[in-house]
Amino acid sequence: MMSTKAFTLVSAVEWELLAGDKERVHIECVECCGKNLYVGTSDCVVYHFLLEEQALPTGTATFSATKQLHRHLGFRKPVNELRAASALNRLLVLCDNSITLVNMMSLEPVPSGARIKGATALALNENPVNGDPFCVEVCIISVKRRTIQLFLVYEDRVQIVREVSTPEQPLAVAVDGHFLCLALTTQYIILNYNTGFSQDLFPYCSEEKRPIVKRIGRQEFLLAGPGGLGMFATVAGISQRAPVRWSENVIGAAICFPYVIALDDEFITVHSMLDQQQKQTLPFKEGHILQDFEGRVIVATSKGVYILVPLPLEKQIQDLLASHRVEEALVLAKGARRNIPKEKFQVMYRRILQQAGFIQFAQLQFLEAKELFRSGQLDVRELISLYPFLLPTSSSFTRSHPPLHEYADLHQLTQGDQEKMAKCKRFLMSYLNEVRSTEVANGYKEDIDTALLKLYAEADHDSLLDLLVTENSCLLTDSAAWLEKHNKYFALGLLYHYNNQDAAAVQLWVNIVNGDIHDSTRSDLYEYVVDFLTYSLDQELVWKYADWVLQKSEEVGVQVFTKRPLDEQQNSFNPDRVLTCLKKYPTALARYLEHLVIDRRLQEEYHTQLALLYLDKVLQQRSGTGSEATEATDTQLKLQHLLQKSDLYRVHLLIDRTRGAGLPMESAILHGKLEEHEEALRILVHELRDFAAAEDYCLWRSEGRDPPYRQRLFHTLLAMYLQPGPAAPELAMAATDLLNHHAADFDAARVLPLLPGSWSVQLLRPFLTGAVRNSVHAHRTTQVALGLAKSENLIYKYDKMKLKGSSVQLSDKKLCQMCQNPFCEPVFVRYPNGGLVHTHCAASRHKNPSSPGPGART
Repeated sequence: MMSTKAFTLVSAVEWELLAGDKERVHIECVECCGKNLYVGTSDCVVYHFLLEEQALPTGTATFSATKQLHRHLGFRKPVNELRAASALNRLLVLCDNSITLVNMMSLEPVPSGARIKGATALALNENPVNGDPFCVEVCIISVKRRTIQLFLVYEDRVQIVREVSTPEQPLAVAVDGHFLCLALTTQYIILNYNTGFSQDLFPYCSEEKRPIVKRIGRQEFLLAGPGGLGMFATVAGISQRAPVRWSENVIGAAICFPYVIALDDEFITVHSMLDQQQKQTLPFKEGHILQDFEGRVIVATSKGVYILVPLPLEKQIQDLLASHRVEEALVLAKGARRNIPKEKFQVMYRRILQQAGFIQFAQLQFLEAKELFRSGQLDVRELISLYPFLLPTSSSFTRSHPPLHEYADLHQLTQGDQEKMAKCKRFLMSYLNEVRSTEVANGYKEDIDTALLKLYAEADHDSLLDLLVTENSCLLTDSAAWLEKHNKYFALGLLYHYNNQDAAAVQLWVNIVNGDIHDSTRSDLYEYVVDFLTYSLDQELVWKYADWVLQKSEEVGVQVFTKRPLDEQQNSFNPDRVLTCLKKYPTALARYLEHLVIDRRLQEEYHTQLALLYLDKVLQQRSGTGSEATEATDTQLKLQHLLQKSDLYRVHLLIDRTRGAGLPMESAILHGKLEEHEEALRILVHELRDFAAAEDYCLWRSEGRDPPYRQRLFHTLLAMYLQPGPAAPELAMAATDLLNHHAADFDAARVLPLLPGSWSVQLLRPFLTGAVRNSVHAHRTTQVALGLAKSENLIYKYDKMKLKGSSVQLSDKKLCQMCQNPFCEPVFVRYPNGGLVHTHCAASRHKNPSSPGPGART
């Protein structure tokens, strides 16, 4: 058990005020109503005191009692009970088994002499069922055995309402509405006196202990149960709260929410109704009275009256928080909801959650702290301010007053422990990242994002770049200085870019690439700069750094022009200006021309430029060392491919440049472009001896042309192979291969007379087989076409016969379907749909096919 100071015990009435030197007289009962305190004594006297309360700075209070008057009731028995009915200005006094009505101020009995006789105990119904505000419902335990009586008490009269029998002799009673909670001889019960239904609660032994029955709220009672338990019970006979454990010898109990207060022979104990724990123990000997009156708790000995003054709940909660008893403080704060106005409670409870969060944070209980911060709607800057230098210098934030915690900064909180500091920083990174996009950040996103940037930079965290490339509110001045301090120059460039300072960003990155400053964040920073410039809308910036990117790498640098959006390439970065810039960079120039020709497919001048560039490079490499042979072959292949595929370059210019340059393949391609096939084939066959290239040439030049054109090319090549000369045997072999591989591309009737008689049929078997198959296929195809034509002709003849077999009536009332005029002579044209038109209308329709008409065929 951990103690809590919930109450202080303050003296209210000293014995001297009561009986002076009457040693044998002692206090029997007390009643309190507002400032009026009544004390009943053993010598049948009722005292009236006026209580004055004075608050102290510590949150407690002192009381002073001023004696108003006292009155002897005329009996020789002690005053057993006092009950105030303020609505009637009456005090109910139980003495000698009789309840007398007296005036609350004068203590004079009512003139009518009304009283209730035969009562051993009484209880007021604080939840009355009678609607009359000028009467009080009183329940008494009658001197009759096993009997409860209910009365209505008015200013000057009493009226019995009901008499209820009980299973055993009742010893104590509390009432709520129609329900009686009774302590019988051996058990507690709930009895509905309106319906007669009773509900057993639990047993107890009245011989061993005094029963306690106390109404604590609407339809709920507190009872002294077995085993030293304070039990809660509702009128339904169930318990909605866990019991509290108090002394076996409890003689009285009271409620001061959220506490249950119990009195035994030596102590006053305070128990929480929220967590059922004992919170406070106050030594108090010889006490025999403990009652609560409208939230005021009074205890009394036989010689004095004392008041238990509760400390304000906020003070209790703050004491618990100061002791780092977070759970107890939160439970108590939640329980205080019912006693505090809603708006005030919300403000108080949020602050308590925030304080609890900082306590958990200081204990490195980060999950619990985060939940408390979020529930308490903490101004996150309170947390950031613990970390030195994280808040921007321009921030207007000042910490809450009174403070939410006792720490100046993180160094004090962790006592310089570096591992703890690192954990705290990791927590703050996580927390800020979570809340930066929520309502918690409203109004101070700049402070949050700037702090997050600083944490990321200091920890070399990967999320730094993610923060800077997405929407953020980092303050430029503070963030830039911090990034520079931690050598995060690439991130600083991203910050400049986000703040529309692209020139500063690029210059910073260029310095990193050049080695002027060190930052290893990106090993591909040069490529990143190229990509950045490629998509930059700042033309001046791109032109400013164009030479720099090209000097670093022509192949990569040229991408700032080749990969730009097409609309910019047509306007801001037109090809002529770019080509002028690239004149100093041949590799980049070639790549850019390839982009214009191959990707964008622009017009003649760029094709010619690219071809001349390739040609110059080939010639240059030809004159160089052998180590460049591979590269020369690659360039030469590009040249040949361009010459073959493009029709937009100046052929004559290139022929002049290749003449005598030792580039037979290129010359052959160029002659082919000029339809000079014999010259092209001569170069391929006689100069290069490349028979495969000669065949490919025929296929290339006949691509997309009609079959006779293709046939002429192959016949020209065959004739060249069959010419007599020193290389005749080699050419003859090439001729047989040509015939056997391309039988379908030759006219066999023309070829056979050209072939030498010494060639065997076996040698030309593939050609002859293909020729025969082609001939048979052509014959059969022709027959099929002829059959289809005959069939179609027959269909037309049938249609014509049908048309001739039907009669046509013509009169001067018939109108031409085209001009809508009548026929003036018996001459007309009839369409298949039966429509009649003038001959001249039909003729004009055939001259103008788009004109409307009644049919498609005449």
